Amino acid sequence: MCPPGDLKWVLTASNIGVLFGSQIFGWIGDRYGRKTALIGANLFFGVFTFAAAYSTNLTELFWLRTIAGLGIGGVIPNVVAINAESAPRNLRATLAIIAAGCVPLGGAFAGFVSAALVPHYGWPVLFYLGGVVPIIIALAAIYGLPESIKYMALHEGHRHRMEQLIAVIRPGYKVPANARFVIEDEQQSPSSNPIYLFRNGLWLITPLAWLLFALNLMGYFFLISWTPTLMAAAKVPQGTAALAGALLQVGGTVGSLLLCWWLQRHRFLAIAIMLVVAVPVVGSIGLWGTGSAAALLASTFCAGFLVLGIQTGINVVGAMIYPTSLRANGSGWELGIGRLGSIAGPLVGGLLVGLPLATLYMWSALPFAAGALVCFAIYVLNKARLEAHSELAQGQ
Repeated sequence: MCPPGDLKWVLTASNIGVLFGSQIFGWIGDRYGRKTALIGANLFFGVFTFAAAYSTNLTELFWLRTIAGLGIGGVIPNVVAINAESAPRNLRATLAIIAAGCVPLGGAFAGFVSAALVPHYGWPVLFYLGGVVPIIIALAAIYGLPESIKYMALHEGHRHRMEQLIAVIRPGYKVPANARFVIEDEQQSPSSNPIYLFRNGLWLITPLAWLLFALNLMGYFFLISWTPTLMAAAKVPQGTAALAGALLQVGGTVGSLLLCWWLQRHRFLAIAIMLVVAVPVVGSIGLWGTGSAAALLASTFCAGFLVLGIQTGINVVGAMIYPTSLRANGSGWELGIGRLGSIAGPLVGGLLVGLPLATLYMWSALPFAAGALVCFAIYVLNKARLEAHSELAQGQ
């Protein structure tokens, strides 16, 4: 078994891939469709994750996880876009939050699979399952996943599929030959060029959103990457340490689902409040690491509830500030630049791994404190932007 510090680059590898993959597949989603991007991202992720099962050293594992990360990066921007663009106006953020909020279940499932199967079949079983499942999902999506209705409205090449969808929604209605599909409640950009991410009052909001993503992902990936390892090093029973890691993920899904209506209504203000509350909750994990197992599990669940709930919220609310023509691209850039924080989180954790648990987790809470200030600034700026440009409000 290798020392915990040697794992820091392997734990960071997929985030390096996501750094580029979210932008690449975000652009693909805006240019060629959400469905195309999601199928490609899942295939890319699945194939290289499966290949990681055959790696013979940490260097090979690092590179295969990095390449697989390109595919991982393309999933959330396009999942958020396709859900937000296929939902009724009053449920746009809610349905997208529910979809993105289920993502942590995959992380929790991996923790349970690890506890149940790795002792019997070895660590490669995680990569076998992690590779096969997204490939199956991609193949099923080819036949069963509909394209975003708003994306089709903006691209004449999808006119035939749009007319087929209208025929299903309203049988007997004939679309006039000269009819032009438009999205009435959004002001579109001329193209998906990233330069438009800074127009229409977004010149400061966009870089602040990138910083917000980086801060929250820095804290989150420290927690998810190091909590089981640090607990084991502190002589916490192996089963308790593994369960603590899984509860971080489960708490995230529970938080996303329970808070989705509140996030839908209050957006960045709600997220800023959650970041403030996350500071003492995350800091308390280290205090319970060598004490009560029940208190440790409760604190990790609450940390996941908040931190992953925050991440789900900013995944969606951050994407909603952009119109359909930029949504996947804007979300991809947020996640991509934000991954600098997720890369830094495990690396900084590797440097601090020798500190007492209580001190280490107090330090790990600092990104959430900074994130609360940044998020409140975004809330104030976006509120002023929408008041100055009322035509943009309906699109959010």
